[in-house]
Amino acid sequence: MKVVVGLGNPGPRYDDTRHNVGWWVVDRLAYDWGFGSFEKEGRSLRTGGSVGDDSVLLVKPTTFMNRSGTALLGVGGLEDCDFGSDLLLVVDDATLDVGRVRFRPEGGSGGHKGLKSVSGTLGTDAYARLRVGVGLMPEGGDLSDWVLSPMNEDDESTVIGLLPDLSEAVEVWVREGIEEVMNQFNR
Repeated sequence: MKVVVGLGNPGPRYDDTRHNVGWWVVDRLAYDWGFGSFEKEGRSLRTGGSVGDDSVLLVKPTTFMNRSGTALLGVGGLEDCDFGSDLLLVVDDATLDVGRVRFRPEGGSGGHKGLKSVSGTLGTDAYARLRVGVGLMPEGGDLSDWVLSPMNEDDESTVIGLLPDLSEAVEVWVREGIEEVMNQFNR
């Protein structure tokens, strides 16, 4: 089973913030793949189905970003998952320009508290991630304020415009793995 986890913060206050781009992506995946509504289970929202011959579980932690890892405890299917090939984390990246995307096979948190929490819970950094650029923080700004603020209309339109391509990209990851999706979609 493949598991795709989109990081974000729960509640309507955060729906349109930069930090919730991971949720935007998995919402689009669920829609494009016809998986149906997300259901509350434990500390996350989940839905799943098949993509070709592969079973896929989509997860949105309902903990706040810096506690995302705790939401993965008890996720059915994750305990049997080979993190290196079967787990993909989708996160915002405030070090990438809006519209840039980076698939990576593993790596550190890069200061992202959600990734830090997940790595701490899993005991490894060896899992794939999709970083979606949400724009560089303005000079002299506060990173927390930046990622927890709504995007301006142009930036939001750019990210929303990426969602169909990201859906296709994640499907390539499901079927062909991280190397192939990196070759085709990193920009």
